[in-house]
Amino acid sequence: MSNELIISATPEGCRIALLRDKSLVEFHEDNGSSKFSVGDIYLGNVKKVVQGLNAAFIDIGYEKDAFLHYLDLGPQFASLQKFSRLIRAKKITGGRLDKFHAEKDIDKHGKIGQQLSKNQPVLVQVVKEPISTKGPRLSSELSIPGRYLVLVPFSHSVNVSKRISSSDERKRLQRLIQSIKPEGFGVIVRTVAEGKEVAELDKDLRTLVKNWEDGMERLVTANPRDKILGELSKTSSILRDVLNESFDNVHVDDKKIFEEVRSYIHQIAPEKDKIVKLYTGKAKIFEHYGIEKQIKSAFGQTVSLKGGGYLIIEHTEALHVIDVNSGNKSNREENQETTALSVNMEAAREVARQLRLRDMGGIIVVDFIDMRNQDNKRIIYKTIIDEMEQDRAKHTVLPLSKFGLMQITRERVRPQMNIATKEVCPTCNGSGSINASILVTDQIEEHIQHLFEKQNEPNLVLALHPFLYAYYTKGFISKRVKMFFKYKRWIELVKDSSLGITEFHFLNKDGEEIDLEKKNKPAEAVVEALAP
Repeated sequence: MSNELIISATPEGCRIALLRDKSLVEFHEDNGSSKFSVGDIYLGNVKKVVQGLNAAFIDIGYEKDAFLHYLDLGPQFASLQKFSRLIRAKKITGGRLDKFHAEKDIDKHGKIGQQLSKNQPVLVQVVKEPISTKGPRLSSELSIPGRYLVLVPFSHSVNVSKRISSSDERKRLQRLIQSIKPEGFGVIVRTVAEGKEVAELDKDLRTLVKNWEDGMERLVTANPRDKILGELSKTSSILRDVLNESFDNVHVDDKKIFEEVRSYIHQIAPEKDKIVKLYTGKAKIFEHYGIEKQIKSAFGQTVSLKGGGYLIIEHTEALHVIDVNSGNKSNREENQETTALSVNMEAAREVARQLRLRDMGGIIVVDFIDMRNQDNKRIIYKTIIDEMEQDRAKHTVLPLSKFGLMQITRERVRPQMNIATKEVCPTCNGSGSINASILVTDQIEEHIQHLFEKQNEPNLVLALHPFLYAYYTKGFISKRVKMFFKYKRWIELVKDSSLGITEFHFLNKDGEEIDLEKKNKPAEAVVEALAP
């Protein structure tokens, strides 16, 4: 099984696609804004204490106040508050906790008013990004994630991931971390730490402690709503969480992002920095690896299955509903039960992929095709469990009910990924009426004639829809070859399925788009524009 990460630079940030065996399993858009990401730590200001909810609303700079429940304060909240007060009063320097006298744990059945009051500063961490009409969800039980470990200030325990099943390995890691962790900190050992040597774990631990100390230095002069500790960029955090031995390649189409990614991988896994490769092809990187087409086919309301069935995916404020349909599959099997099992098996694998791909969270209800055989129902349940094993989000799957419904809960910490798969007609802009679309070829050829004969462009690159690409390249003496004989210059054609069927763009030799509007300006208007 191969894993590849494809990173495409955009004017706002970048798009990130994770491929498993060439199939898209995760898609992220990083718009360059690092505000209010999961893991960010802020110095918040208490705006309102609501006794009825046993919670408080905290101002961290978002347009809506963030929500902090009493149970999310954490047992060591009193120690955190005392430490942050001493840091801001400069009675303690640095972030070391070995000489700090911790307070008693707070009562887990207490009231929010006992701990917080209006306008009180408080250190908080974002655990859910703003979703829909809700502001961020916060916690004061701070944690700093690394490659192999998670550092938990004011705790003393060492916990090992439940996914590490070997009891000997769990004991080894627990004993090892106990011997190297600094006083006053707890540690959570992540699954990827299995089998790692003490040197690698110690390096990761030192980096996390350094990040904590740097954050505490910023806390001294911080104002309310300031970010104290920021999570990594989305690209780096994905690499940190998913990079493993089966990772084959990381392809990047931007020089700056390439250097950043290679530097980060060299820092966390020096032996794997050669897997980072700079893509220099002329076609867009997502087009070259077939990702654009997969995005369009995977994010629609209807998702087709290879065997002929399909899924209908509907979203509401309360939950997500997925309906499984057999389509033209129904006549291929010997009986209805076999047909239902076959379609449901394929649908189960696709449902697990869709949850991860769209980052769907909350409650998901899947309506599978009815089956009578209890063994078949158990097969579908096990298939979903196995397929979601690779999903990093916390989730719970319940067996099929007697109505054929499966209920899934999946942790939702970010807004769901939505991609527009229905395109507005580029010719009519949604009005419903267009000029004859066949005229697009006449428009293209008029532009080519003008660019070659009037502007004397030495080289032209034409990006266009795959249908138009086929129109110009089919046959031994194609339309493109005929234009070469006519103008004595070759036109490079690039397929781009993200364009509408009547859209096209001309690029010059430097890859910059040529402004075709200038060609259509009357000469008088150009003279007038240039006049002093």
